[in-house]
Amino acid sequence: QVQLVESGGGLVQAGGSLRLSCAASGNAFSHKSMAWFRQAPEKQRELVASIHSGGSTHYADSVRGRFTISRDNAKNTVHLQMNNLKPEDTAIYYCNVGGTYVAGRYVADPRWGRGTQVTVSS
Repeated sequence: QVQLVESGGGLVQAGGSLRLSCAASGNAFSHKSMAWFRQAPEKQRELVASIHSGGSTHYADSVRGRFTISRDNAKNTVHLQMNNLKPEDTAIYYCNVGGTYVAGRYVADPRWGRGTQVTVSS
C-alpha cells in the first residue's frame, strides 16, 4: 500500500521560495508518474505540476516559470521547488503517485497523503 508523506510547507513572504518534498513508500517508483496538487480554502483541488515516469513535466499556467517539479527515484521522493511565491499560492499542497495521463493531463491515483500547508503573506 502506497503511503505519501509531504513536508516543507510553511509561512513565507510574497516573492520568497519554498521546497516541498514527498516521500513515497512502495515499489517500482521509477515506473510511476507523479504530481503535486493544491487546495485552497473553499476551492477544489487543482493540479499544479506533474512529472511522467519518462521525465517529461507539465505545469499549470498559474505556476509555469515559477515552480519546478523533480524526482529522485533512488529515494522514492518527488519535490516541488516554488519560487517567486504569491499570496494566491496559499493552499494545502498534496503529492500524488501512480496516476495516469488522459489526453495529456495527469489524472490522480485515489490515494493521498495529509498534505503540507503553504501560506504566502503579502
